[in-house]
Amino acid sequence: MLQKRYIMGGILILAAVGALLYTGFREGTVYYYTIQELNESASTLAGEEIRVTGRVVNGSLDWGEDSLTVRFIIADEGRTLPVVYDGVAPDNLLEGREVVVNGKYEMSGIFLANSILTKCPSKYEPQ
Repeated sequence: MLQKRYIMGGILILAAVGALLYTGFREGTVYYYTIQELNESASTLAGEEIRVTGRVVNGSLDWGEDSLTVRFIIADEGRTLPVVYDGVAPDNLLEGREVVVNGKYEMSGIFLANSILTKCPSKYEPQ
């Protein structure tokens, strides 16, 4: 009887660990879309939590009056995507900088970001 309890307890622990690993892995693997890929799959990706990469267009950074809302446009291979972000933006969010925005795409064509990651320029690349 005691051996049966240990086996059942072990199975429950393994199932719980497996479920935690699965959800952690699933949440940690979010594909980065290009703007072109987003445009091609806009109807299926609308409302989904996705990441899009691009470069901040020069002259597009528009800080709101409260300094917590920023609007800008990212571009990639000639395609553009307007982005709206509410929150404290990274200090190195600059025009011309490569960024990865995480959030939801609306069918109106605007990307509502809930986080912004800026890619640091490599000091080894020619300017």
